[in-house]
Amino acid sequence: MSTSAPAPLDAAAAAAARADIDALLASLGSTVVGQQAAIEQLVVAMLAGGHVLLEGVPGVAKTLLARAVASAVGLHFGRIQFTPDLMPTDLVGTRVYSPETKTWEVHKGPIFCEVLLADEINRTPPKTQAALLEAMEERQVTLDGTRHALPASFFVVATQNPLEFEGTYPLPEAQTDRFLVKIVIGYPDADDELRLLALGPRHKAALPAPVLDGPRLARLQATVLDVAVDDSVRRYVLALLQATRQSSALRLGASPRSGLMLVRAAQARALMQGRAFVLPDDVKGVCVAVMRHRLSLSTDAELDGLDVAGVLRGILDTVPILGADKGGVVA
Repeated sequence: MSTSAPAPLDAAAAAAARADIDALLASLGSTVVGQQAAIEQLVVAMLAGGHVLLEGVPGVAKTLLARAVASAVGLHFGRIQFTPDLMPTDLVGTRVYSPETKTWEVHKGPIFCEVLLADEINRTPPKTQAALLEAMEERQVTLDGTRHALPASFFVVATQNPLEFEGTYPLPEAQTDRFLVKIVIGYPDADDELRLLALGPRHKAALPAPVLDGPRLARLQATVLDVAVDDSVRRYVLALLQATRQSSALRLGASPRSGLMLVRAAQARALMQGRAFVLPDDVKGVCVAVMRHRLSLSTDAELDGLDVAGVLRGILDTVPILGADKGGVVA
């Protein structure tokens, strides 16, 4: 039995999707001041169906951004504050014996939601961090041998403090690989910070009203998969992957799965731009966020004070793009 290829996304459908995405971006931008780049990267990850790792010092609106996203899309929000004494059962739940019914009852944990804020995820030991692995990869939780499905829209936004802070536990590679993007949130620029100061310390940002809903978000995520990717763009992605593997500054290069995630994020970025096809610039626009947490510096690069993001930007500057027409075909 043969299956037909999906119909290509037309310009009208791409424009309609962009209108919804623009409304979401505007809603988030009105709530979270001074973090427009982080907002756009987070929306790219959500459209691509991936999870997000937010890194930054305390007080730069990481938690507010996660809450605002859930509110703007009308999804059920859950929050877990990760602490050194947090246990896996505090996340996923457990079975409890009921003397009244004389049966074991399942008490589901806070992970059973649609948008989960895993706040300060690197302040809890690896055993508890690992409790998220199954949920993030398979969107299910196993309690005492029984599988419990999570919502199809399950989306994790994890925040972490920089690793040089006291009391942090570095996330292992298997954990960080579950995140589609890692977004490093810095301080706002001077104009935006002046706006915040003008609001005063008693100001509390109101969460946005929903501009989308769960079914509309699901349709947008399905539309992302229909965004066309030309073979020339795939070859460019492959060249980037190979460059990371050949770089003397990197101990660990990009995996094939990294390339798949890079293409998916580039499709989401293209749709955000209102296009039905991916350009190399879409790949460049998401490359650092998708790759920075999947690569490891060599010892010499660490001693030289380099960072992964800087190495990636150097690779993006040196791997050539011969040029592309509007369909992404290399000239």
